[in-house]
Amino acid sequence: MTEQVGYFGTDIPIKIYGLSEKSVTIKFGTAIDHDLLCLITDFNQLLLQSPFSGLITTVPAYTTLTVFFDPLSVMLSDLPGQVCFEKVSAHLNKIAQIKREKSSTIADKLIIPVCYGGDFGQDLSTVARTNKLSETEVIDIHTAGQYIVFMIGFVPGFAYMGGMDTRLSTPRKEVPDAKIPAGSVGIAGNQTGIYPMETPGGWQIIGRTPLKMFDVNRLQPSLLKGGDTVTFKAIGIKEFNAYAEI
Repeated sequence: MTEQVGYFGTDIPIKIYGLSEKSVTIKFGTAIDHDLLCLITDFNQLLLQSPFSGLITTVPAYTTLTVFFDPLSVMLSDLPGQVCFEKVSAHLNKIAQIKREKSSTIADKLIIPVCYGGDFGQDLSTVARTNKLSETEVIDIHTAGQYIVFMIGFVPGFAYMGGMDTRLSTPRKEVPDAKIPAGSVGIAGNQTGIYPMETPGGWQIIGRTPLKMFDVNRLQPSLLKGGDTVTFKAIGIKEFNAYAEI
């Protein structure tokens, strides 16, 4: 089932479709850009501020927002409609009709220290060779960029960041590594990202940050969130170890 649910202050119709009996996905567009990110974030904030009965959680992505709910609670609610899809759509349509004000999204600007190359960035040479650059040029280009966190996914706290200079674009590995250490900074296609915990992965690893990207004991477990702006700062091994001891 698919239904148009309004425009939310844009000229592009927002559409909703059933993903499962316990979830629906709202599609906001097709382009991956900052304006669409703000649109999704604003809609998500309004939904969380005015949830419907049975709402469990939401998952923002590049161009979509997936809404998970408890079917029994939805069916017992007074939302209009005969089935869950109709009831949830009715609530989402109500939000979509709200006149969108200036974005209230609170985004942070963070500087992430990274020790590039060596044991921390075993694929730095691959990125350099692929793009006909020196390793120093790769580091200079990567640290000169300003990146937007578009979504958190794959594992808790893994931030997918856009805005990378296309001169660093490098395909994922054909055979993923069995273990990528926590804090590893990687490149895949035109994206850059940071592994928040040890996990298998296929991104090209160019360095590592000593910062703890995900900690269940923090009020906000993930250091990064959608909409945040990130820049990278190159550090040496001594500074890396000093951070790690804090």
